[in-house]
Amino acid sequence: MPADPQRSVTDTPHRGAGTSAVEVRRSPRRRRTVSAYREGDRTIVLIPARMSEAEERRWVGVMLDKLAAQESRGVLGDRELTDRALRLSEQYFGGRARPGSVRWVTNQNTRWGSCTPSEGSIRLSHRLQGMPEYVVDYVLLHELAHLLVPGHGPGFWRLLEAYPRTERARGYLEGVVAAGRLPHLPGARED
Repeated sequence: MPADPQRSVTDTPHRGAGTSAVEVRRSPRRRRTVSAYREGDRTIVLIPARMSEAEERRWVGVMLDKLAAQESRGVLGDRELTDRALRLSEQYFGGRARPGSVRWVTNQNTRWGSCTPSEGSIRLSHRLQGMPEYVVDYVLLHELAHLLVPGHGPGFWRLLEAYPRTERARGYLEGVVAAGRLPHLPGARED
């Protein structure tokens, strides 16, 4: 237990953007709002003191995702995307998936990514740009897995089980697709 009950530091499984720990600061003056920011190698999350531990955990996850999305808006170039794919392959597939090229494309409007195993090429839809890092990482890992296993059989999905945020990323992408199908109300103001 921390010396100060208004602060807690947690190692976090959300290890994006170089962040290794989350410090939660509770404030009795804060009533409803939650905010977060990066401070060195730490993420500071500010919450109302009255929040339960379950609410705290939920809000920490929400705020880490928001920060990751903001940070990933600084769009990666193809070179950085290739480097990221190689790091992910090393981390989750023991370096066995070795893409020849990884690049953003603007002609994929119904897919998030594609892979041509015979060429070792991976293409990611530009629509992923600005999405949270864990979503982009999932799509990269999905396409890297196709370099090792063609199709979407049980062996393919076993490979992706190594990535702890697979289900969350799939849910995020499903939500984006579903939101795209929602009717636009006439007269609704677009920002």
